[in-house]
Amino acid sequence: MIDVEDLHIRFGRKEVVRGVSFTVPDGGSFGLVGESGSGKSTILRAVSGLNPDWTGRMEIAGVAMTKRRGREFFRRVQMVFQDPYGSLHPRQTVDRVLSEPLVVHGMADRDERIARALADVALPSAIRFRYPHQLSGGQRQRVAIARALMSEPDVLLLDEPTSALDVSVQAEILNLLRDLQERRRLTFVLVSHNLAVTAHLCPTIAVMQAGEIDETVSAPDLRAGRVQNPHTAELRRLSVELES
Repeated sequence: MIDVEDLHIRFGRKEVVRGVSFTVPDGGSFGLVGESGSGKSTILRAVSGLNPDWTGRMEIAGVAMTKRRGREFFRRVQMVFQDPYGSLHPRQTVDRVLSEPLVVHGMADRDERIARALADVALPSAIRFRYPHQLSGGQRQRVAIARALMSEPDVLLLDEPTSALDVSVQAEILNLLRDLQERRRLTFVLVSHNLAVTAHLCPTIAVMQAGEIDETVSAPDLRAGRVQNPHTAELRRLSVELES
């Protein structure tokens, strides 16, 4: 579904992503893990079409991507952002938030689609006409996920979707995402600084540092400590310490 080869991204004179390559199968999940400034979110923004300043080769579902993306691309590829507080307009109700993608993409049956989307993310219909400040952090992120699903995409790009949430709520959102992926056969790219979160959702994980991929490892090998790169080993050690 996703094929990225020799991706380079510059901000002015500074090259922040250097020769990154990865593939994600249809219906699969791929994780990008690294510390702040490693380039992982920058890659996600390039794949999503939010950042056109890149070079290399990028294909989605066999179609070569250019700097400008059409409406069909934005219907098929959606993004869920890190901050559920900042990604929802404070003066728009949940109904308005979920209606906008339907209007943009000319999709009918609004009431039916909104009701189904709320059910898909395990939210009660009673919140449909509430504002974001009337919802908990977990509920807001569920609304953000529902919004991403409204256009019936094939790909979800997840930028630290649980980092702003409490630990107990994180697990609920991760389980929800895994369930949605199985039911809708979605393809995921998950960006996170947390190895444990990524391994929960992604069978394959690329560990980044300074704009490059240090190592690509399977989730079982990561859990067992079967890693080659010292940076990966250090991140794993820190993750284990935080969990304990």
